Amino acid sequence: MRKIFMFILSGGILLSLKSCVFGQTKMAANTTDSSKTAIYPIMLKTLDGTGNIDFSAYKGKKILVVNTASECGYTPQYEGLEKLYKQYGDKLVVIGCPCNQFGGQEPGDTSEIRNFCTTKFSVTFPMSEKLDVKGKSQHPLFTWLTSKTKNGVLDAEVLWNFNKFLIDENGFLMAYFPSKVKPDDAELLKLINQ
Repeated sequence: MRKIFMFILSGGILLSLKSCVFGQTKMAANTTDSSKTAIYPIMLKTLDGTGNIDFSAYKGKKILVVNTASECGYTPQYEGLEKLYKQYGDKLVVIGCPCNQFGGQEPGDTSEIRNFCTTKFSVTFPMSEKLDVKGKSQHPLFTWLTSKTKNGVLDAEVLWNFNKFLIDENGFLMAYFPSKVKPDDAELLKLINQ
């Protein structure tokens, strides 16, 4: 489904693509919406709890935020996410956010999650503490990612593990990809390489 808004300017017609939906993928078009805010003020605690993930440290790079789980059918995507992180490290950072809200598929504690990710998939990209991606305890990061009133470009709903949100080099949301979209998906790679 594509939402196309028409504006009549000086007797001519200008078509403005506000947002496209490709299957379940939502892509944010360039916009001058004054409500659009950057992600940089948001902070995450690291998985080990010893520090913070500061989004402002990644200015100039794209950021791929993914809600992760260790016991999900999509868990093998860790391998592809790590490959992206290594292959595009000069222009992309991947941030994993463990979550136990979908089928109880991330039941482990901090050390179990870290051990699983590093031992089974050699994960080196930043991982946050376990957090909620929906509901009344939703972390502010996911409030921003899923709410047009916060990110200024699109609404999204995290429906399962391994949803992906791509943020541009200036801290603005670019696109949302559902669980089934793999890290090597052509559309995702195209946006990373823009």
